[in-house]
Amino acid sequence: MTDGKGSPGTPGAPPPQRSPWRRHHLLTVVGLMLLLAGASCLGYVGYQLWGTDIGAHRAYDSERARLRNTWTAPMPTARPGDGKGTAQHGSPVPGDAIALLSIPSIGVREVPVLEGTSQGVLARGIGHYRRTAGPGEVGNFAVAGHRITHGAPFADLLKLNTGDPVVVETRTWIFTYRVDTPPRKLTVEDTEGWVIDPVPGHPGQHPTSRLITLTTCQDLFHSPDRSVGFGHLTSTKTK
Repeated sequence: MTDGKGSPGTPGAPPPQRSPWRRHHLLTVVGLMLLLAGASCLGYVGYQLWGTDIGAHRAYDSERARLRNTWTAPMPTARPGDGKGTAQHGSPVPGDAIALLSIPSIGVREVPVLEGTSQGVLARGIGHYRRTAGPGEVGNFAVAGHRITHGAPFADLLKLNTGDPVVVETRTWIFTYRVDTPPRKLTVEDTEGWVIDPVPGHPGQHPTSRLITLTTCQDLFHSPDRSVGFGHLTSTKTK
């Protein structure tokens, strides 16, 4: 018997089938790969949520100790005409600790304030926006901190209320600011730089007050929005 084209046919022959064992093996491999991918994702999230906190708190302790050591060391003597010998000793070096910041109402205690706001800096403390005023100076002392991961110093920043104190300690001074605008009441995009201007909301205006600006992510995870709080200096004490 032929298939109509001159070649013998094989009527009734079953089509080739894949072995059940091979199909089961394939499903097992795919399942294991999905489990490994899920475990990797969970591990990464766990590290971001808790692992970075461990390293950050160690960095806080190290920066705090280093800063206090510099405070107890003799102040460098300025040479005539070098422009130094002031309280700031020139411009701070990016990444260096310049102060300690405490917010008693939300449990923030002596977190180092470092110069700059890069990710590397924010992993070791609170960042000070460069080219904004220093602690206690006329103008806007603007800082940023993580709300989650890397120690999360500003985890509860949105719980601040009007009048809450923010204490900033330097080598010779203790400055106390009071919150005017709580961060939960103002959200801006991260491109809105007016919040760290010398007079926020008034570009080009010459500052006459001593202000503080606190910024953090509006959402717990990565977000382009920022929660922003404003305050003003109410007390200055020598140490």
